[in-house]
Amino acid sequence: MSSHLLAARVKTGLLWAAAVAVVVVYGFPFVYLVLTSFKPPVDAIAVPPTVLPQRFSLDNYLAAVNRPGVTASFINSVSTAVIATLLSMALAIPAAWGITRYRNRTGRALMAGSLLVRMAPAVAVGIPLVTILGAVGLTDTPTGLALAQTTVALPLSIWLLTSFFEGVPREIEEAALVDGCGRFAALLRVILPVVSGGVAVTAIFAFLASWNEFLFALLITSVRAQTTPIAIANFQSQFGLDWGPMTALATLYSAPAVVLTLLLQRRIVAGLSLGAVKG
Repeated sequence: MSSHLLAARVKTGLLWAAAVAVVVVYGFPFVYLVLTSFKPPVDAIAVPPTVLPQRFSLDNYLAAVNRPGVTASFINSVSTAVIATLLSMALAIPAAWGITRYRNRTGRALMAGSLLVRMAPAVAVGIPLVTILGAVGLTDTPTGLALAQTTVALPLSIWLLTSFFEGVPREIEEAALVDGCGRFAALLRVILPVVSGGVAVTAIFAFLASWNEFLFALLITSVRAQTTPIAIANFQSQFGLDWGPMTALATLYSAPAVVLTLLLQRRIVAGLSLGAVKG
């Protein structure tokens, strides 16, 4: 075996070892969460803790599902995430398209503003949002929470879609205009089908940003619009946190995001690759 071939195999082996190590480090907390959810309630709070359950039990899942308010919190999470995603996409698509096509100072200012909002701590805008939504009677409602979460998802959506639109050659839009389309019709009928992968990726990230959001849900909701992350945090007993049902509900809440990512991973990779290539 030549020295070059041996060096290449050693390098490949080291890369695989590093990749496996990273996966283990990042994946172990979630694996431990899932395993804990299947432990009997007594074993879930045992000291010292064990990684593997002594026996598998569904008692934690039954306790979590039967807890008052959990089902309603799931419904609130879904409705809030869907509304926030639709609002983000409806606002981000024309904003990103205008930024990439007109390239004026207003567009650059809008892009810079969206990035600044994205970098700002959520708590910096959380309290003003509580005051504003309270003034219009939208506190503790899915619509009000979705509006607040849109402030998180919208800057990310604009930033992603801008990179996708920049990868579309201007000649495509010009050809549509020559054929009689207006600019808005060209956007809907020609441009969006070309960047459909990027739009799908952006919608997924917007949905997940709303699905995983905690601070705004904590500040804006109390009873009627409480989402599942808040319900998970409320698993407390007189002896402390109720780890068994808490981990079970966290596992159930994580499942849709994990399944969605696994089912759409090819589209996600394709969309991100589209955004990395300029036309």
